[in-house]
Amino acid sequence: MITRPLDLASRLAPPPRNFDLFFYVNVPLIVLFFSLFYSRFVLAPGLGMDFSLPVIAGADAGARPTDIVIAVRSADMILVEETVLKLSQLQPWLMQQARGRSGLRLLVQVNAGLPTKDTMSIAEMAKAAGFEVQIAAEPPAEP
Repeated sequence: MITRPLDLASRLAPPPRNFDLFFYVNVPLIVLFFSLFYSRFVLAPGLGMDFSLPVIAGADAGARPTDIVIAVRSADMILVEETVLKLSQLQPWLMQQARGRSGLRLLVQVNAGLPTKDTMSIAEMAKAAGFEVQIAAEPPAEP
């Protein structure tokens, strides 16, 4: 041990005998803080590792800042800011987000395996709500 040359071990306070009370107080406090100060970034659903954007040459050429980002894994799993929606629930959510605002841009991150029909219906819903739509894609990897 590194404390032997300086004899630091003899000057340390002895370890406490029992941590049980500390454990039983900490666990309820942690649960309380998670429930009181809930954040959408803590314990939120994620996309998983099998989510991949489509690969398109020149994908980053027309990139511009967007106001709202949604991630679409399938028609039954659309991740928006505060919840997970289905395709049938997306139109009212988009209308609510666009209410009273104009010139909004929506970035749609679609899974590469999502059918084009679903991607186009999402784009049509966003256009009807008043959004300018950008579909996210990645440029091909350089050799």
